[in-house]
Amino acid sequence: MDLWKILVLGVLRLNCNWDYDKLKEIADNHKTVRLMLGHSEMDNGFRYALQTLKDNVSLFTAEILEKISEIVVKHGHQVIGKQPDQKLNASCDSFVLETDVHYPTDINLLFDAMRKTIVLIMTLCDQLGLLGWRKGIDHVRKVKRLFRKAQQLKRSTSKNDAKKAKREQLIIAAHLAYLNLALALVERAKGSLLSISSSDIVVTLKIAEIKRYISHAERQMDQISRRVVEGETIAHNEKVFSIFEEHTEWISKGKAGVSQELGLKVCIVKDQFGFILHHRVMQNETDDQIAVPIIQETKDRFMDLSRCSFDKGFHSKSNQSNLREILDNVVLPRKGKLSAINREIENSEEFREARRKHSAVESSINALENHGLDRCHDHGIKGFKRYVGLAVLARNLQILGHFIQQKELKRVQRLERKRKLQLAM
Repeated sequence: MDLWKILVLGVLRLNCNWDYDKLKEIADNHKTVRLMLGHSEMDNGFRYALQTLKDNVSLFTAEILEKISEIVVKHGHQVIGKQPDQKLNASCDSFVLETDVHYPTDINLLFDAMRKTIVLIMTLCDQLGLLGWRKGIDHVRKVKRLFRKAQQLKRSTSKNDAKKAKREQLIIAAHLAYLNLALALVERAKGSLLSISSSDIVVTLKIAEIKRYISHAERQMDQISRRVVEGETIAHNEKVFSIFEEHTEWISKGKAGVSQELGLKVCIVKDQFGFILHHRVMQNETDDQIAVPIIQETKDRFMDLSRCSFDKGFHSKSNQSNLREILDNVVLPRKGKLSAINREIENSEEFREARRKHSAVESSINALENHGLDRCHDHGIKGFKRYVGLAVLARNLQILGHFIQQKELKRVQRLERKRKLQLAM
């Protein structure tokens, strides 16, 4: 596949919020899309393979997509008639893009790790003709049975201390049985790996993958033992929220009805025309930590950026001063009680007008979420960043297409009015 086809299919996937099956169906049968991809009407027999679509769309990197998006935005500014001396007024805000993971508990994360360890080592031993894991599927069933038993036992709400203590002992016993089986299978897996000696790169990579899942299992066993048996509270920074999407973070934004979200925060900078000038995937970062870097990066790409509005989450004393060195006008509300000078600044008509327009960035965030950026279906941190990059590029192309469409509509309306005027004469 050439780069143009990959770009078109990748953008369509995000803009229309399709999965790969739907994308293949459209690419194989939609007449207009096929013309856009470069297939003539005589080329009806060509069909895309599902795996080909997945492999090629994943070739894009976040850096390439950012450069393409920058080109699209600059061309969009020309299309809408932005003057060279016209300044850009931006709005900056963040939202959570969820990863495709289940709700994490230490016991179900241990089950995930054990399941992958057993299946992978069973498959590897079968390929190499080694014995010892013929009953691997049966081992998975045993682990799942003990996992379900530990999962279903709940602490007693009785006021009788004896009943509560008895239930606590049952819970501890169920978790210990689960841990003992997991530990025995992990030790057995380690022994099997020691017996494998091969210079084949594929075998080496599979062994490394198995060891990674074993390390996940050992961490979860340690945390379960400390939490259930020893009664210890596990620190937040020790927890992992997915063994498959390890970049997943537990994010509490205080929204009504949403106690937490599992994913990563994404910050966007939007201009007054609706284009997204820049975005940033935030790993272990807060809004106030990225306010200056993202604006500096945006300013490097768009030198005519003059003003940007934020919400209170981006405020810090250093951000107030550092942003003023980059921008002509900073609209960043302060937290807490305001001094007389700051109250006067925030009550000024210019500041209040910028704050009223700041809500427009929420519209862009909502549009991104409606067009695929509510949950990331790609794997790994690279896939996550690529997914965001494609969504931002798709949004900018959508805005550009809207301006071109409106421009053409106005041209047609002018011709129609001119025609009617001539007929009237």
